[in-house]
Amino acid sequence: MPSLSESVRAKSLLGPKLETPKPHLQKRMPNIKVFSGSSHPDLAQRIVDRLGIDLGKVVTKKFSNLETCVEIGESVRGEDVYIVQSGSGEINDNLMELLIMINACKIASASRVTAVIPCFPYARQDKKDKIFSEAQGKAGNAGASKIVMKNNEWKFRSRAPISAKLVANMLSVAGADHIITMDLHASQIQGFFDIPVDNLYAEPAVLKWIKENIAEWRNSIIVSPDAGGAKRVTSIADRLNVEFALIHKERKKANEVASMVLVGDVKDRVAILVDDMADTCGTICHAAEKVMEAGATRVYAILTHGIFSGPAISRINNACFEAVVVTNTIPQEEHMKDCPKVRCIDVSMMFAEAVRRTHNGESVSYLFSNVPY
Repeated sequence: MPSLSESVRAKSLLGPKLETPKPHLQKRMPNIKVFSGSSHPDLAQRIVDRLGIDLGKVVTKKFSNLETCVEIGESVRGEDVYIVQSGSGEINDNLMELLIMINACKIASASRVTAVIPCFPYARQDKKDKIFSEAQGKAGNAGASKIVMKNNEWKFRSRAPISAKLVANMLSVAGADHIITMDLHASQIQGFFDIPVDNLYAEPAVLKWIKENIAEWRNSIIVSPDAGGAKRVTSIADRLNVEFALIHKERKKANEVASMVLVGDVKDRVAILVDDMADTCGTICHAAEKVMEAGATRVYAILTHGIFSGPAISRINNACFEAVVVTNTIPQEEHMKDCPKVRCIDVSMMFAEAVRRTHNGESVSYLFSNVPY
């Protein structure tokens, strides 16, 4: 009869053979598939060129009643799928197209579906705010207390939607497993999701552009056009080892600024205005006038998302900017044709690297402070 030690040794010799899975049972790493929506095909093409793969085949069209129809032109069964669609142009149509594409891939048995949304739609509608009445806006804050208000004159956003949360729910219900975006208007939007959200930052690319294109960047000052961007400008100022300033603004209503107060010394310095997005450009142009009046030598504006709707381009042409620098999270070709001051930073390599690292199960935090080459 074999001793106890011999039986234990026999089990240890047999153990590794029994634990090794059979070759056909080993987990297969899914292939990567990248599809583009109709909002920004150029960015999607740049991403796949960087990854060294081909763009997935997809056909998007509309029926005569303007319903969106999407047809995925290749198998995605068991694949790791990435759909690139930015919140620009016809935002509502593009959002619906993204939801349909996510759902189409999910019910076609894709292993994982990641929505790459460079500019997150409805990000500005992330909370409920109190809005001053029109009467108070006209009278100014000093005279507000003297005005006798009727019950219906005070306008609170107590019944306003938190649309960013609604969009988050829609993406999750459609079947998205993961979101990759850049410079969310409010970082707490990540908390609206129950799925992972990678919020990339344009800051490393912005720092690189400043050092390469502004000769006197050591004598610059980073300025936030509103108090909400203070954290963003302090981070950039710290990494450049320069000072920062901010402008306190008050609004009468959306897209209209009532007053501005500059906090900081910009005299005899190059002022670099930094913000996450510019829509009608009223704020950024008023801020440029304010810093020039305070003695700045030159003014640059650096924005992650250049929406440029309405009178934005004419305002930039008439303003005192040396350059208005934006990233290509939103297509900028037409804006650059209409306005020679608009310059573009390519961030496709950051999204491509985020996709590659996500696919391979690597950390994405490297991209928070570095630009991949």
